[in-house]
Amino acid sequence: MKSIWQSGLAMAFFVIFAGAAQAQSADPDLIFRKSTTFKLLTPNDKLAVYGIDDPDVEGVACHYTAPEKGGLAGAFGLAEQTSDISLACRQYGPIKFKSKFEQGEVVFSERRSLIFKKMQIVRGCDVKRNILVYMTYSDKLIDGSPKNSTSTVPIEPWGGSGDIPKCADYLR
Repeated sequence: MKSIWQSGLAMAFFVIFAGAAQAQSADPDLIFRKSTTFKLLTPNDKLAVYGIDDPDVEGVACHYTAPEKGGLAGAFGLAEQTSDISLACRQYGPIKFKSKFEQGEVVFSERRSLIFKKMQIVRGCDVKRNILVYMTYSDKLIDGSPKNSTSTVPIEPWGGSGDIPKCADYLR
């Protein structure tokens, strides 16, 4: 019985640390935070705005706003964060595809609870309109959330260049 318990504990640590390592592929840039509730002796609940660059599409950045729970659990990183995340993505320079990608490929993910819950930003291509489509959602091992946000980036010419890449050419 003791070895079963130890095996379960070892497996739990493996899942926690393997998931945390995989989920933090690149740290987002914190733009700013705003408090939404006041807590006297512990950290306040906040909304935090982060920025990321698409790792495979040069010239596209996404910003997302995520709630961060305060309190004692939030202070120690033990609070399960809500799934209410908004997303906006924009072209900020000439678009250059670094590699081929699949519809719904993960651009960024991060842990939203101690174990089993993560937020993901995924990318797709609207072939008919030549528009990159980004979606954020959170999932859980047992019970995911239908809460999501979508943003689109029409691929436009940049800086006088008439050369507009087609996202369909880079789909796998």
